[in-house]
Amino acid sequence: MPETPSSAPAVVVIGAGVLGVSTATRLAQGGARVTLVTESTVSSGASGRSLSWLNSAGFRSPAYHALRVAGIDRYRTLLARTPETARFLRFDGGLTWAKPGKSHQERFAYEHSLGYDSVWLAPDEISAWTPGVDPASVHEEGAIFNPGEGWVDLPLLVTELLTAFAAAGGTLVENAGHTTVEVDGGRAVGARTEGGELLPADRVVLATGPWVPRDLAGLGIELPEQTPISVLVSTKPIDVELKAVLNTPRVAIRPTPFGTLVLDSGWSEREVVRHDDGTWEVRDETVAQLLREASAVLAGNPELELDTVGAGPKPIPGDGEPVIGAVHDIPGLHVIFTHSGATLGLITGELVAREILTGTPSPLLADFNAARFAPVPA
Repeated sequence: MPETPSSAPAVVVIGAGVLGVSTATRLAQGGARVTLVTESTVSSGASGRSLSWLNSAGFRSPAYHALRVAGIDRYRTLLARTPETARFLRFDGGLTWAKPGKSHQERFAYEHSLGYDSVWLAPDEISAWTPGVDPASVHEEGAIFNPGEGWVDLPLLVTELLTAFAAAGGTLVENAGHTTVEVDGGRAVGARTEGGELLPADRVVLATGPWVPRDLAGLGIELPEQTPISVLVSTKPIDVELKAVLNTPRVAIRPTPFGTLVLDSGWSEREVVRHDDGTWEVRDETVAQLLREASAVLAGNPELELDTVGAGPKPIPGDGEPVIGAVHDIPGLHVIFTHSGATLGLITGELVAREILTGTPSPLLADFNAARFAPVPA
């Protein structure tokens, strides 16, 4: 590969989860001189404990749906061009059903109105579409199967991206501690590591996952959030037929490349014990209950053994929609803060890199600027 010209922009990307690594890789491949810096190690934050369901199911704004569908498209392109990624990137569909007393019929009709691939299944039809589910666990109303959905193992994807990043001449700095955006004259001019080292840059991308609001607050910018402490439970290897992602009333389940399962749920997040010193604790009973809930929806109701428990903040903006793009109050600074890091992992890197390299805003990101949270003048 030819050497990067000295006139190419210098960019520092802070955060080495999937969003930061994807953006850094696309920037380096586009000719920028890129330094990727992370507080500890690669994928040590939210990307390392994500269910990583690739989807645009359910109700969301048209702009967000369009972005997510584009995100899924980029994964399909990756899989088609590099079939070896099939070991950690799969499109075996997603299955969901409502709890008793609730209905998914409105959601089903909405997805159809968008042209989103959805199939309504009676409980006894499920095994023909996606094996590995206990039909007795499905609400008698039936379930929605979305054949075009999939899952990705983010740490393995990040490893692949980093190989491309290094090949394009990028520089990775791990274990830099809390790294902050350096501002001079109202403009972002680089990043400063916890040890005091200045990494100068023409542009800075802030992609620190759940810590983006904290890091922006240090620059005088308020970004509303509704970030919970999420819990991801991993099982030991288990022989099950399940290939799809399950999103059931009590548990979500995804297969992994290692013959294990990963589990999460909304109720388990609410059971996390938060301490006054800012730390948190996951109760043993919460973990045990997640394992029981997962067993109950799997064919044969296998006994699931615990392997690991991951817990930590899950980034969710205040209105649930992504925050992606240039920060108008600080020229030279770009921010990425979103719940759907897996689905948006590749498309976000592509679009943010293109904006930085060309100076042209992306229409797909127009609705997701942080400026939407700015107070309305009286």
